[in-house]
Amino acid sequence: MSSTASADSGAEDHAQVSTVAPGFWRRLAAMLYEGVVLFGVISVAGFLYSSLTQQRHALDGRAGLQAVLFVILGLYFVWFWSRGGQTVAMKTWHLRLVDAHGAPVTQRRAVARYLSSWLWFLPGLGLGALAGWHSGTALSLAALAWGLAYATLSHVLPGRQTPHDLLCGTRLIVSKPASKR
Repeated sequence: MSSTASADSGAEDHAQVSTVAPGFWRRLAAMLYEGVVLFGVISVAGFLYSSLTQQRHALDGRAGLQAVLFVILGLYFVWFWSRGGQTVAMKTWHLRLVDAHGAPVTQRRAVARYLSSWLWFLPGLGLGALAGWHSGTALSLAALAWGLAYATLSHVLPGRQTPHDLLCGTRLIVSKPASKR
């Protein structure tokens, strides 16, 4: 059941907001688009890191680069989530991040969500490493298998939310622009 806020119910209502979680395909499309956007963010950050550190080989300073990228990605997501609840990809696919009560997300909650969202990848990579898999292909397949299992959980959890959203008290909702009259 979906309840929709009326676009003319107040000065701040600029969008129709559903309380129903977005479907799998909408989430997947937003994730793929986010990947395209993040490719550019990571490319620029990697170029700046390698230029500033005089990195001459891709494996030199790898841990430092990974740490910098972790922080850059965190800044990207926390900034957008705590200022409007939408990244560029989320705006395109009409998704918004809110807290469990439908209010905007605070910076603290956005940081918690960013950190816990690594549950999408890290357990799969860790299990692959524990199994003794060291090739990039094997670890990628382990992360992909875990990610699919993780995504499947959103179909059985309350409100069709992901485990990290339940853990952080956040949720994704559909937020379509108000129709022009």
